[in-house]
Amino acid sequence: MSERSLLPLAEARRPLYAGVDLGGTNIKAALVDDEGRLIVFHTEKTHVDRGPEDAAARMGQSVHALAHQAGIATADITAVGLGSPGPLDLPAGTIVRAGNLVGWDNFPLRDRVSAHCGLPVTFANDANAAAYGEFWVGSGRDYDSLILLTLGTGVGGGIIIGDLNIEGAHSHGSECGHMVVDPAETARMCPCGQPGHLEAYCSAKSIVARAEEAVAGGATGSLAAAVRGGEKLTPILIGREAENGDPLATELVMETARWLGIGIVSLVHAIDPEAVMIGGAMTFGGARTPLGRAFLERMHQEFRQRTFPSLADKTAIGFASLGGDAGSIGAAGLARLATRQGRNPASAR
Repeated sequence: MSERSLLPLAEARRPLYAGVDLGGTNIKAALVDDEGRLIVFHTEKTHVDRGPEDAAARMGQSVHALAHQAGIATADITAVGLGSPGPLDLPAGTIVRAGNLVGWDNFPLRDRVSAHCGLPVTFANDANAAAYGEFWVGSGRDYDSLILLTLGTGVGGGIIIGDLNIEGAHSHGSECGHMVVDPAETARMCPCGQPGHLEAYCSAKSIVARAEEAVAGGATGSLAAAVRGGEKLTPILIGREAENGDPLATELVMETARWLGIGIVSLVHAIDPEAVMIGGAMTFGGARTPLGRAFLERMHQEFRQRTFPSLADKTAIGFASLGGDAGSIGAAGLARLATRQGRNPASAR
């Protein structure tokens, strides 16, 4: 959300739920009502180096902070949802391999956050939580099924079908960024250590790596000149120069869209959702800019060329709408879903 619209507590429909979105840089927390409307929001630095117990304590405290900001008791919050980077062991409530959360492997995050906030906690992959947020109150609210791809440092994924969050038998469901799109021996390597994954072609790391290779290979134009002049090579710089008409930058953006289109074809053929939404930090302005619209159209073009005509006509492909709030709102929504289904959120089953 570029501009948050906060709901006065007096207008909120109870029960109330809190959602916490754990990131490598920030912890974001949101208090929402039973219709997913945002009441208050809290954010603070993750401070990964302080360790997982310190962060769990502050995530618990963030729930208390939400209650304080809203003018309610923490006990007035029915349940808490927690979205975390994976891979996860959802039944155990642990991060299996923490990636950029160094030293957090196998930490009982769900139960420690629950202990610190005093409320039941539903545990989910952060991209799955974001997908549920978009499905519940975002760009997917008019659809009964949704795939969300989040483009950032990596490529996250979430799949929602009829209010069901696809977690999988081994807590690895909806890992869309690790589907194979290029089986060639020369395929690019994904940060996970396997070749040819969607993330190896469509993440921020990937587009920067491809740009670095092109500049090192003697590429010319405004992007190459900016890099050689000392500007930091980022997706923002690439997007800026693509908007200015630089051929290399434009090619990098459109090639990323092409690979996304290929990945979307396989996902749609497997799931047949009503909609596929693209979110995250790397959407090149989304629907607000000509570059973002061209980026989306290139995905559409690839999708139409490779899928069945009926799917090409009926599957909506667009941009997510909740921005950085999707994870915290979606985590709260998953806690609400578990509560409404009579599941104990703290057990995640």
